[in-house]
Amino acid sequence: MKILIIGGGGREHAIAESVARSPRAEKIFCAPGNAGIAEFAQCVPIDVMEFEKLVAFAREEKIDLTIVGPDDPLVGGIVDVFETAGLRVFGPRKNAAILEGSKAFSKDLMKKYEIPTAGYENFTDPDAAIAHLVHAKYPIVLKADGLALGKGVLICNSLEEALDGVNTIMLEKQFGDSGNTLVVEEFMQGREVSVLSFVDGKTIRIMTSAQDHKRAKDGDLGLNTGGMGTFSPSPFYTEEVDAFCKEYVYQKTVDAMALEEREFKGIIFFGLMLTEQGPKVLEYNARFGDPETQVVLPRMKNDIIDVVEACIDGTLDQIELEFEENAAVCVVLASNGYPERYEKGHLITGMERFKGQDGYYLFHAGTRQTEDGVVTNGGRVLGVTAKGKDLKQAREHAYQATQWVQFANKYMRNDIGKAIDEAE
Repeated sequence: MKILIIGGGGREHAIAESVARSPRAEKIFCAPGNAGIAEFAQCVPIDVMEFEKLVAFAREEKIDLTIVGPDDPLVGGIVDVFETAGLRVFGPRKNAAILEGSKAFSKDLMKKYEIPTAGYENFTDPDAAIAHLVHAKYPIVLKADGLALGKGVLICNSLEEALDGVNTIMLEKQFGDSGNTLVVEEFMQGREVSVLSFVDGKTIRIMTSAQDHKRAKDGDLGLNTGGMGTFSPSPFYTEEVDAFCKEYVYQKTVDAMALEEREFKGIIFFGLMLTEQGPKVLEYNARFGDPETQVVLPRMKNDIIDVVEACIDGTLDQIELEFEENAAVCVVLASNGYPERYEKGHLITGMERFKGQDGYYLFHAGTRQTEDGVVTNGGRVLGVTAKGKDLKQAREHAYQATQWVQFANKYMRNDIGKAIDEAE
């Protein structure tokens, strides 16, 4: 099969690595790809939002299957465009990708179908939001309704902070049109767990659990980022949590989307908060998580192409997902200053150390190939993933491997997986 992967980050590198392991993959293309993905795939300089160019390329190359990685093209309707062109593509259509594209929609869906989540109110009028916040209980959470690169969420500890938040999201439009609607949400406490799933419109198959670290600095301090590291499985995702979510969250979400005539085929990412009242849905994503994919897919035993095709064909009920009985930890190597200002263009050395090292992966997130070698080209530069017999060993291996690769202004958190120790 000829396969096209759309995207160019660490998530897409992990997808490409997984696809490359399949005996069914004859040739892999990636648009736009990055310096690491180029090891598995032919990179094509087409942006993820250039739908017509991507369709033309897929037709010209007679692509058998396209896998869409990022949220923007999914929410923008790339699957509809590919399907209209008669091309086989994996991901939710535009009317289903709204599950991630609008937080107001997803909150209303959960309320209607009694899927456990935090209490909330939606606002399109800044003055109405402010009137609500004057009498609110703090801390409280403000969310821009649309996509905001994982940064459109503000935790406010006081009315003053909340008013600043309304100004930032709705008036200054720091997150663009994503701030046209504001979701004001009850603050939940507990541990966060990420659960990825494959969905074929009616059947859902749950992948192994993971736990992300969003804050930029050690101790969960600093600004929210796209993710500074992750580990899998989560020791807090117990059999009891799994049973509860299977009854009240996972299948109910798939069924709710079908009842709303928004059949969902693709990946649903469940961001869960394990509260004292039980698990609640923090957020949905309509695609593979980043960097969760970098610890989940390396542990999956199934041929990813078989699973993806079953989702497209509505035959997922015939597949049982299998994962290795081990653990994986990913530590993100970032450019110092991320997620705000940072430099690009620094030469990266030591990457060859990963070649032939079983159980070690170097996923490129923001890199670029130049005549002088591979250089940094983003805030998150690389994801160092390592496996181990358990979480502690995987963490030890991952941090050892972070020393193999060097570049100027290299920055990372030193406490990825700290919760592993607290689980004992």
